[in-house]
Amino acid sequence: MSSSKRVLEDDSYLSKIDRLFLRLETVLTLAGGIVIFLLVFLATANVLGRWIFTLPVSGYIDWVEQAMAFFAFLGIAYTQREGGHIRMDMLVGKIQGRPLWVTELISVILMLIVTLVLIYGSFLHFLRAYQIGDSSMDINLPIWPAKLVVPVALSILALRLILQIWAYSRAVINGSDSPVAVPLIEDAATVAAAEAGSLMGEDEMGDTK
Repeated sequence: MSSSKRVLEDDSYLSKIDRLFLRLETVLTLAGGIVIFLLVFLATANVLGRWIFTLPVSGYIDWVEQAMAFFAFLGIAYTQREGGHIRMDMLVGKIQGRPLWVTELISVILMLIVTLVLIYGSFLHFLRAYQIGDSSMDINLPIWPAKLVVPVALSILALRLILQIWAYSRAVINGSDSPVAVPLIEDAATVAAAEAGSLMGEDEMGDTK
């Protein structure tokens, strides 16, 4: 990608809700990172146990399969807030002003529709697993907690999308050049200038020391 993104803030109710919601998204993303760390630890223990004691971790594959839902979905809303999902920045970056916000608004509305469908389907999938007591094949690990993570994480994403619909709608109506609570695209030149300025500032601080 040839661009970067930033999210502006102000004293509006929209921005306050965005910052409050960001705390939840950050906690969930951190939880997903912790799950990845635990998986690395588990993989190391499995390899060492198999190599040294000829005793691998019982149900290793089952634990990995269940953990995948956690680290794959817990950070999905945070990624949307930061503009980290795959998108055509090279194309969208050429649009400016109200046409850009209209384009973003339409895309977010479409994303919300798809997300709501996925929430419904994934919740039914979880409900079925919970009702029949579905479990993993190796150590009979209940799989409904991992399946519950999906509709919960997608519901949080849906709330983030609703917040962005609010932000983009306000930008379309007001004709704002810099709306809050949504990721703003910065071209490569702007990003390079900001990074250069940051590096020069660090160099100057180093010289004064």
